[in-house]
Amino acid sequence: MGSSLVLQRGSSAVDWCERNYIVTSGIAEFVNTVSNVLFLILPPLLLRLFHQYAKCVSSGIILIWSLLLLIGLSSAYFHATLSLLGQLLDELAILWLLMACFAMWVPRRYLPLWFRGERKTFQKFVAILCAVGTVLVCIYPAVNAFALMAFGIPITCLLIIELKRCNNPRVFRLGIRSAFLWGLALCCWINDRLFCDMWSSLNFPYLHGAWHLLIAIAATSGCVLFAYFDACIEVPDQYPALIFWPYNGFELGVPYIILRSHCDPSTILMKYKI
Repeated sequence: MGSSLVLQRGSSAVDWCERNYIVTSGIAEFVNTVSNVLFLILPPLLLRLFHQYAKCVSSGIILIWSLLLLIGLSSAYFHATLSLLGQLLDELAILWLLMACFAMWVPRRYLPLWFRGERKTFQKFVAILCAVGTVLVCIYPAVNAFALMAFGIPITCLLIIELKRCNNPRVFRLGIRSAFLWGLALCCWINDRLFCDMWSSLNFPYLHGAWHLLIAIAATSGCVLFAYFDACIEVPDQYPALIFWPYNGFELGVPYIILRSHCDPSTILMKYKI
């Protein structure tokens, strides 16, 4: 396939329910484009909030937030142009994020025996799988979205297992909220993809935009949770804690992790109330 065709507007076989070029002649799906706004706002904020975590636990968290930002940029480009290049960039960014999460956060106790609990060996294996997946994504783009959705099954199962092991009510509540938002987001995605005629007849062909907003919150919250679980296993002496920005009292805002061993006790008591 020629490079000019890949770049051409409308060259993707995927066209979501929202009618094209209604708001402006420069953007194919206006709502689906601008609804990526949380992917552009949350990752930079989380990069700042996780600076202590990146320094003391794992710098890999920087890659996670960077890939989430890349997803937002790629998705906005895809929905603005409906080009095949935009679709592939969007799906590749999602694939790379999923692979990075698996490589970083699958607990050592669940690693296959042949890795012998060696995280770096497992990460090399995941990198090879990611390279193979990158090629496969470009071969038959029509099935990419459904294949990527299948990753939600092991992720959800792992989240449930880890929440059952966790005795922190705050973490558990965030996990429940994240799972609920993921389920609601999936319903929006399925309805937009499979029942477009019905929603168009109701003059509301915007469920894919709702998917973007819901999955942005669910994905960032899920990453925060897995970062917390990993910190509790790898650096328990740092006393990781889940808190919320900008207001921690009612668990409102953006969740992130602090390491209490690096904080002044009076600051913890007065500011975080944990």
